[in-house]
Amino acid sequence: MQTLAHFGDGGPGPWILFFPVIWALVIGGGIALLRRTVWRGRRGPGRPTVEDTSPIAVLGHRFASGEIDEDEYWRRLSVLDEQFGRHGKGGAR
Repeated sequence: MQTLAHFGDGGPGPWILFFPVIWALVIGGGIALLRRTVWRGRRGPGRPTVEDTSPIAVLGHRFASGEIDEDEYWRRLSVLDEQFGRHGKGGAR
């Protein structure tokens, strides 16, 4: 720290510590902004969304928990696909 104080000899002085602090604040602010906007609601238990309570999602949960077998899952999914207009078996809209 003694060498930083001798800025009269052509050294950078104590201002060299200012720039890492500024970068840390910029990065921390960016992460805080992303957590409040983009990443909100992607993790942890929260309110169920419309997609979590849709009949297709409920059917998927029942299949995953073992309440229904694969044949019954595909049979019911084909009926729900016709009713709700979803295309394909992959789950993409």
